[in-house]
Amino acid sequence: MINVTKTYLPSLEKYQDFVQRIFESGWLTNNGEFTRTLEKRLSEYLQVPYVVLVSNGTLALQIAYRLLDVKNQAITTPFSFVATSSSLVWEGIQPVFADIDSENFNIDPKNVEKLISPLTSAIVGVHVFGNPCDDEALSTISKAHSIPIIYDAAHAFGVNYKGKSIAGLGDISTFSFHATKIFHTIEGGAIIVKDKATYDRAKLLINFGIPGYDQISELGINAKMNEFQAAMGLCILDEIDNIIESRKVVSDRYTDALSPINSLTLQHFNANATNNYAYFPVVFQSENILLNVIKELNRFEISPRRYFYPSLEKLNYVKPQVMPIADSISRRVLCLPLFGELEWGVQKKIIEIVKGLA
Repeated sequence: MINVTKTYLPSLEKYQDFVQRIFESGWLTNNGEFTRTLEKRLSEYLQVPYVVLVSNGTLALQIAYRLLDVKNQAITTPFSFVATSSSLVWEGIQPVFADIDSENFNIDPKNVEKLISPLTSAIVGVHVFGNPCDDEALSTISKAHSIPIIYDAAHAFGVNYKGKSIAGLGDISTFSFHATKIFHTIEGGAIIVKDKATYDRAKLLINFGIPGYDQISELGINAKMNEFQAAMGLCILDEIDNIIESRKVVSDRYTDALSPINSLTLQHFNANATNNYAYFPVVFQSENILLNVIKELNRFEISPRRYFYPSLEKLNYVKPQVMPIADSISRRVLCLPLFGELEWGVQKKIIEIVKGLA
């Protein structure tokens, strides 16, 4: 089966070297050597002052809400992976959805502005498929109303915006390092903060609120990354530039073949940003066409994904809202298989099926 992505794995020997050192030290978790090293190396790679590693990207969001005292309501996008909204609800925060831009698929700042209320305590934007949000417009709203911005940058590892890392945008940015991501730690995530005090508090919150032996200073949770995760991250980080470059080759083939097709819509990518080639979404003219494409691809054991479906305002645990653009796109968008090892023969078959049915 050809899946929508394929987890990149380093050489077994390389990872085993790290595992051997973990076994020798006996230090498996609780801010070990490899976790500290990965935080430092990611800080350098992402050009940010402070990186807090956590056990998954959903907890990264939840800790970010706590750090910024987000409560009552947060304005966010209905077009994202479910964790963006479910993490808010889990923390007792009501997601208020702002519809998206039909071309770039990101939250539309014009719609955000209309939804600001006395209960709004944050804007939670998502760089959808690694495409940067309109940070200038969102920052203007943020400053005018004195509310913070949290960016879910789960799709955007390694992306630069106007020559700087996307990780530095917003008051806090978070990443997922799940195995499906271009950079991964098997499971894992990160919180990007801008000052030492916030970094120290984040480290406290992810460790049960325990600052030292026989002390508990505030409510916390267990969100720590372990040494085996960090070791995988160190292996992958050594090879990340080659990973992105190999994905670019595959993505460019799709673009060359599918961009001339008038019945298909491709995401309009921000001209001021680099691309990490994490996803290749295509939007069909109707949901029926999409379903036919999936059926035909499945016949050849090729499995694309409906990222992101359904539109999140339809979740049964959020307040219903009408999001015409997000709903329409979510019904018609399909992410095609994209990974560096995707063989041209298989990709050619995918392209033929999409072109033939579009």
